[in-house]
Amino acid sequence: MTAVPMTAVPAAHGTSVPVPYRVVARWEETPDTATLRIEPVGEPLPPFAPGQFAMVWAFGRGEIPLSVSAIPTTGGLAHTVRSVGAVSEGLYAAEVGQVIGLRGPYGTGWELEKAVGQDLVVVAGGIGLAPLRPLIRDAVADPGTYGRLNVLVGARTPADLMAKIETRQWRTAYTGVTVDRPDDRWKGQIGVVTKLLDRARFDPHNATAFVCGPEPMIRATARALVHGGLAPSSVRVSLERNMRCATGHCGHCQLGPVLLCRDGPVVGWDRAEPLLYTREL
Repeated sequence: MTAVPMTAVPAAHGTSVPVPYRVVARWEETPDTATLRIEPVGEPLPPFAPGQFAMVWAFGRGEIPLSVSAIPTTGGLAHTVRSVGAVSEGLYAAEVGQVIGLRGPYGTGWELEKAVGQDLVVVAGGIGLAPLRPLIRDAVADPGTYGRLNVLVGARTPADLMAKIETRQWRTAYTGVTVDRPDDRWKGQIGVVTKLLDRARFDPHNATAFVCGPEPMIRATARALVHGGLAPSSVRVSLERNMRCATGHCGHCQLGPVLLCRDGPVVGWDRAEPLLYTREL
């Protein structure tokens, strides 16, 4: 994909015009997933909160929604993209120096600030770790503000695990990693991520959980957490639907009465459960 010179294009906040950002670093997370560190070419977009997303343009291909996967203190952003279609393939292949476009920030965030003094349970499935990574980094950087931090990560295979080195470096009360299908070299846990909940250290009556991953994994994890004593409103989940406009106008991301680009993607399980268990939705 050819870089597009857009140094003279001003930011157009609140419009459908993408703001140019330049790729300044790229690294592969898995064989089909890469993280792009980007910085604004000109005026940046407003600040993002962990859990929010941007509409990210691969010029000449289109745009897709991507949750922010890092918010460096030095500026810029990072987005993690899995190559599964024409647009994501173009973004995955983006090289350092290339310009892409962003609109945002959109949607609701994790709202970690509402969990001050509480234990934290972060549960990620596959690439679902990417939207949770800024939250985890904030909690690790400010341990005195929260209780015990637990990070539970699951993936289909060892090759599908993200942030392998960083995960081992997080200072947590418990970090658990499991895979569904191990290879010959895998020495860790085997099975679904909910099996790790018994090892986590948290008080269910004074804890907030944050869950992101495939929808079946979200449903199973949220139900297990509520069964274990957490209030449904204390389980925050990030949902995914087909987003087009990101401004609540087109209706493509409708989930019952909820427009996920506007009312989500992060919602409480008390709101999400009746929607996810309605077959027509």
